[in-house]
Amino acid sequence: MPKTTAQFTIDLTPGEPLYEGTGRFDFIKIWTGGLEGTSTGTMLSAGDQAAGMAGYVAIEVFAGTLDGREGTFALQQFGTMDADGMALQYVVVPGSGKGELDGLRGTVQLDVVDGVHHVVVEHN
Repeated sequence: MPKTTAQFTIDLTPGEPLYEGTGRFDFIKIWTGGLEGTSTGTMLSAGDQAAGMAGYVAIEVFAGTLDGREGTFALQQFGTMDADGMALQYVVVPGSGKGELDGLRGTVQLDVVDGVHHVVVEHN
């Protein structure tokens, strides 16, 4: 599968929690590199971040280009952290690709270095 590298900046806006003990954030990401465009989404979280034990889920919709192919697709994230470390699953939602990205499938690897979000997208 091809691999595409990109970076994004994120602007988080706190929203009203849906349930007691949870957090909600709406966000906008600006993507550069092999992914050029914007995504918007919502993140829900729970747990005790101060104690290093929490989890989150997020859905976002990307609009722009992937390696020059134009269209939209959705991304899904599932992350946890605890005393054993952090785990993240970050995938292209199957069936969400539109335009030249119809049929897109893939996974995303995320690494944050000095506050900069670097990604590698492995895709068809």
